[in-house]
Amino acid sequence: MVRMFSRAFPTGNLIWVAIDAVGLFLAILFGYMLLFPGGADALWSSIPGALAIVVAMVLLTGSMGLYKNEVQRQFWPAMLRALVAFTVVLPGLHWVFFRLPDGSVCAPCLAGTVVLAFVAKMAMFLLSGASPLRQRRVMILGVGADAAAVNDMLERSKNSSLSVVGFYSPFENQTVDGAVPAGKVIPATKSIGEITGRHNVSEIVIAMRERRGGSLPLNELLNCKLRGIKVTDLSTFYEQQRSRVRIDLLRESWFIFGDGFRQGRFRMAVKRTFDVVASALLLLFAWPVMLVTAILIKLESPGAVLYKQERVGLGGRPFNIIKFRSMRTDAEKDGTPQWAQKGDARVTRVGRFIRLTRIDELPQLFCVFAGTMSLVGPRPERPFFVSQLEKEIPFYNARHSVKPGVTGWAQVRHQYGASIADSSDKLEYDLFYVKNHSLVFDLMVLFHSVKVVLFAQGSR
Repeated sequence: MVRMFSRAFPTGNLIWVAIDAVGLFLAILFGYMLLFPGGADALWSSIPGALAIVVAMVLLTGSMGLYKNEVQRQFWPAMLRALVAFTVVLPGLHWVFFRLPDGSVCAPCLAGTVVLAFVAKMAMFLLSGASPLRQRRVMILGVGADAAAVNDMLERSKNSSLSVVGFYSPFENQTVDGAVPAGKVIPATKSIGEITGRHNVSEIVIAMRERRGGSLPLNELLNCKLRGIKVTDLSTFYEQQRSRVRIDLLRESWFIFGDGFRQGRFRMAVKRTFDVVASALLLLFAWPVMLVTAILIKLESPGAVLYKQERVGLGGRPFNIIKFRSMRTDAEKDGTPQWAQKGDARVTRVGRFIRLTRIDELPQLFCVFAGTMSLVGPRPERPFFVSQLEKEIPFYNARHSVKPGVTGWAQVRHQYGASIADSSDKLEYDLFYVKNHSLVFDLMVLFHSVKVVLFAQGSR
């Protein structure tokens, strides 16, 4: 660990930052050398611009979480973050190169610089052992129901980068769950250290609920970890494989001691800046659609074009959401809130179309611009339903630790929630987002949201 600015930073992370910075800096200088072979003056004049681009790139990739330990061990997530960062800094690189007298070779030079820097980053990951071609050899510690659930999950995911070498219990004569493949059960005649060495295990997944009273061989697991073998608990492994969390496995300690859940000022400033700029641009392009929608709603049925409804937002505080009216004005004439159902008779003809295409959500961009919502986040729920869900679903309030969103990770990964069971499933995705949210994650959710709208998935 290295202490800087009254904070401790892992030495390995700082080395990655340094390699990133030096690699991009040399790539930019190489681009100038392609433009002006032997031109020392041009090379020296490029240094200030190169340094500015490098600083911007490091700050941007840092805000995207590229230097987190868990990201550094995953090739494709890290490459996606790097690709987004390179795309964002392209205008800066473009400005630096076009300031030169000869702009005719700027485009290939610029492309060469970006490709060189990106290839260098890929080489770093390959050399560090994070290659996508390197298969993770996993041993499951446990032979009970949780181990069977892990086996079922892996069979469904068909993850070719992961190979299960076997299921091991530290206790002899333990009952093996019927869903655990009998041929992969490793006899408890040898220690964990011997087994991991013989099978070249790179990760141990703990699939045992009872960990007290000496149930876990802690000394052996510690020795494995000191030898470089990753030791993962069941909730973390499930999260990594499914991009959601299992509520039944959660404890308060998972929130307190686990990675993620960082709501730092810099991250919040980046998110807010993105929300303001993106919502302003979307409103600029969407106003003709909104105008036509308002006219059609008014022509079909009497009543207001827009309607406000109280929802629960950041910190559990209520706010008013704005949407295009898609139901009859007497949809809840008895005053009791109701879940929207498939084929709901309360929905008007225009309402059915705008709900299918999500046009009814467009006025919420004003909420985003005003700051009560974000483009991406957990969908805000009505206070009536929140009070029910808090009683039925553990840790439901944790989703209120970030601003609610027009779209969210649960919306692109799960069907429309119209029951407590659906809300419980969606919460698993919401908590994954709350824990891991970043700029690149928001961009990925927005990309998936376009697909959801185009194929009319999950609307009612």
